[in-house]
Amino acid sequence: MYRLIRPLIFRIPPEASHDLAIDTLDWLGRTSGGRRLLTQHLPPLPCALFDRTINNPVGLAAGFDKNGRCLPALEALGFGFAEIGTVTPRAQPGNPRPRLFRLPAQEALINRMGFNNEGLTALIGRLSAHTRTMPVGVNIGKNRATPVNQAIDDYRLAFCAVAPHADYVTVNLSSPNTPGLRSLQEPEMARALLGMLKDEQRRLTPTLGRRVPLAVKIAPDLRDDEIAALIPVLIDVECDAVIATNTTIQRPLTGPAPLKDEQGGLSGAPLRGLARHVIALLYKGLPASMPIIGVGGIDSADSAWDHLVAGATLVQVYTGFVYQGPRLLASIVTGLKRRVEGLSARDLPAALEVARRNLLSGNLTKTENFS
Repeated sequence: MYRLIRPLIFRIPPEASHDLAIDTLDWLGRTSGGRRLLTQHLPPLPCALFDRTINNPVGLAAGFDKNGRCLPALEALGFGFAEIGTVTPRAQPGNPRPRLFRLPAQEALINRMGFNNEGLTALIGRLSAHTRTMPVGVNIGKNRATPVNQAIDDYRLAFCAVAPHADYVTVNLSSPNTPGLRSLQEPEMARALLGMLKDEQRRLTPTLGRRVPLAVKIAPDLRDDEIAALIPVLIDVECDAVIATNTTIQRPLTGPAPLKDEQGGLSGAPLRGLARHVIALLYKGLPASMPIIGVGGIDSADSAWDHLVAGATLVQVYTGFVYQGPRLLASIVTGLKRRVEGLSARDLPAALEVARRNLLSGNLTKTENFS
């Protein structure tokens, strides 16, 4: 169905078509009939998201549903989990339009949205009103008007506000579209910010009766030595997970791309190699107890499998979902299930152990080779 209507959707300017998609999913998710229309019957592929078993390892990345309007629809589509936001303490309009651009030949997007969102109050109202069956993470950031040296206040406010309503919280330090934000990935600043949030996590745990995991989302544009310097910080502050990666300011493009010089972060297929490289570096440096959620260029079961074998525990999609629609989710889950069965493994984590062991030994099958 989506394949048939996509040419019509792509005649609409990118942000207008995105708004239309959000409105449609919001509307369909409000009724049982609409949710039935969206429902996909996916094969079970259980795995863990922190201390919770989820139906499959494929989540929706932050940025698609910034204001938490589509959660019933996303559950019906069959996502294993979803991440909403980025939300900032105060509502803000984001950067001037146009700020979202399609690169169809590369199945990529460039965006400079700038954390446009309705703010904490609106988001929390929706989360409070929805009884969900799917884990939901909330991605938090600072307001554009907040100086970087005061960013810690915005993150504290946002974390404490959303923690009672979220299954996990992601600290976005890596969007390229808020001036100065990426400087928060520098080890000293990251240690101060994440350490403060971990203190808030510990303070809130007795009150909430549960511990809300804290993830951090990093950029694909960090040099290897910068990643190496950040890893001890993530370990020392006991970060609960790392999401790799955000969009890139690089342009690893081939073929015609008339809009390639638009300012903003690039997502989609051209990001895949950069994201996988960061995942592999993190996997080598982080303890096994700190999961990596892989995102960037996932548009098939093969690319999802490659991110997982490189070191991810779970994956998220966004741009591939824009280009392929709901069938992408079914394709990935079905393809991963076949790989688990092909390796005669009891579950996905066991299959990944085998695939990673084969990679180290050089004993690769065609579907395991992600070079």
